[in-house]
Amino acid sequence: MEELEETSNEFSLSPERLFYKIGEVGKILGVEAHVIRYWERLFPEIRPSRSKSGQRVYTKKEIDLLSYIKRLQFDEGYTIQGVKKKLQDRKLSKQEVFKKNTELVRYIKTRLLEILNSIKT
Repeated sequence: MEELEETSNEFSLSPERLFYKIGEVGKILGVEAHVIRYWERLFPEIRPSRSKSGQRVYTKKEIDLLSYIKRLQFDEGYTIQGVKKKLQDRKLSKQEVFKKNTELVRYIKTRLLEILNSIKT
């Protein structure tokens, strides 16, 4: 089994690994497993899969989200409610970007069809 890469007392994610157990995630983030389980209860965005043996397994995306939550709470001093608000704002921001991109694709498609039609005539 592949071990976590350790650099200067900090753990980093291995590019080859797809999933990490809760203890490994705790080492990566520098928090105890019970903190991660607590955050799972508070933030519905964190939903790790379960292995065949029932252990929680986290993807890099979930670890990034946990890292973001840790930074907000421990480093920047946000309360749980503050972290929830930041996550909601982040979610809305992604939806707005998606909407703008969708509108841009429609505009480009329309313009390309206009150009194509002008070439045909």
